[in-house]
Amino acid sequence: MRFGDYQELCSQVPSYTWCNLFYRQIQDFQPSLLTGTSADPASAPVGVNPTCGTLRVGNDGSLGNISNVVVCAVSMLVVLGLIYLVGRRKAAVGRVEFRFLLIVYFLTLPFQLLTNGSLLEQGTTALVVLTAIHAGLVVTLFLGLLANAIVATQVVEDGTMASVIPYLLFTIIFFGGTVYVSLDIALGITKTLGPTENPSELRSIALFVLTSIWPAASALIYFVLMIYIILGVLNEIRPVWFFILAAGVFVLAQLAWFLLGKVICRRTNAKIDGSFIATFLETVCVLLLYLGWRNITEESWEDTAYN
Repeated sequence: MRFGDYQELCSQVPSYTWCNLFYRQIQDFQPSLLTGTSADPASAPVGVNPTCGTLRVGNDGSLGNISNVVVCAVSMLVVLGLIYLVGRRKAAVGRVEFRFLLIVYFLTLPFQLLTNGSLLEQGTTALVVLTAIHAGLVVTLFLGLLANAIVATQVVEDGTMASVIPYLLFTIIFFGGTVYVSLDIALGITKTLGPTENPSELRSIALFVLTSIWPAASALIYFVLMIYIILGVLNEIRPVWFFILAAGVFVLAQLAWFLLGKVICRRTNAKIDGSFIATFLETVCVLLLYLGWRNITEESWEDTAYN
């Protein structure tokens, strides 16, 4: 694989969301390359000529990617609860920024449900647009993660215009840029970042950087900064374990998606894949981040200090 290649990912990793963009690219430029289960858009699973994939709901009794649909729905309820709990901690440092992070994660879940749940027909403009928005939300999510780490250092005062305005500005830039890149790949709007002379390559360096390199780098920087703040500034030990566990669970989620997916898909005759495990672990990761944040912040102001 070359840097930015999606050929192996789209054929070997079941329910890999960004393959929806490349399916439309192939469908528009070289539809003869779509073979096997990908040949018929009405029943095609997520992916481009995948070795194993869940057929679209309603085909051969398929329920779609039902396991991930259920986990996404339950995760939405869990995250709503966390958003409520964060709102109650009036004096907590980074309360506004952390709540933004949870809201963005909450928004990714219904889009994930729609884009890799094998519910919509492959190649449709609706699926392409939903996938582009989903990509934008994922990139924005990790921007929010990084912003929370920066706010935790108290370089800028949390919850103020100095913190919120730059965050919102960069959110618009990152979200808009990612949506543009995604749509250009699928629809070839400008051909600047879309299909090359050989669309069958399934390659996009820009999308790979935004959806793979950027999240990994942001997560690593967040982890390092939070460990430094907790150990070096706050001199605490207990909260560190929440962040270490969160990092471990996050890594396991990616392994479940990329390595377990095909194994589970084949063992269940393409009824389900590893995406539901990844979604479950990612939600557990968010829960651990909340517990870690809760342990290093105050719930309310003491009366004497407030007065």
